[in-house]
Amino acid sequence: METILKVEDINVYYGSIHAIKGVSFEVGEDEIVTLIGANGAGKSTTLNTIAGLLRSKTGSIDFHGEPLAKVPPHKIVERGLALVPEGRRVFLQMTVQENLEMGAYTKPGAGVAEDLEKVYGLFPRLKERRRQVAGTLSGGEQQMLAMGRALMSRPRLLMLDEPSMGLAPILVEQIFEIIQNLHKAGSTILLVEQNAQAALSIADRGYVLETGKVVQSGTGRELLESPAIKKAYLGG
Repeated sequence: METILKVEDINVYYGSIHAIKGVSFEVGEDEIVTLIGANGAGKSTTLNTIAGLLRSKTGSIDFHGEPLAKVPPHKIVERGLALVPEGRRVFLQMTVQENLEMGAYTKPGAGVAEDLEKVYGLFPRLKERRRQVAGTLSGGEQQMLAMGRALMSRPRLLMLDEPSMGLAPILVEQIFEIIQNLHKAGSTILLVEQNAQAALSIADRGYVLETGKVVQSGTGRELLESPAIKKAYLGG
């Protein structure tokens, strides 16, 4: 299996606060890899650093063998790496379809209509609401829209930051089902989640972050069965 994302010894600071401390991990082609940990462990900071929104003082981030260290965020998207941010951040005053079209801004116009149809195939509810203003959608629908918008850039790696946050349990189930469907359709996924049980149950592999460091890694199953993980994150 080819490694498509390799993160090595990154250290990220917010002013004098050392938020990420020597984090290293990798994602292979066609995998779901999850980063789990408590709130404030550094999961979102790690994703934002990969996406070019923050910069590491040390180490390297390689995507398909090419370094991302000095690449601006919009060029990282062009290379095939899309981030669905925490809190969804859809354009609330725009319609569903306009939001989706914004996701294709790095791609040539020719394939946009075809990509829209693919997204509507994955998210039939978005098709029903395509002319609706995004601000009037439910939280679950906004999460689907944020994921659909990212897919419009035809990513080779989709990064999802807390996709289940703030959603009712039935919607959480639905979102995780969608993530599995995306994976089956060929997406490689890097998933950040506080819901460790749900994330590990669909992940090929996982990494546990505590206070900015990777403290444990393994397959999804290994981590689900680990007494330390059960005690810390699964209420076991």
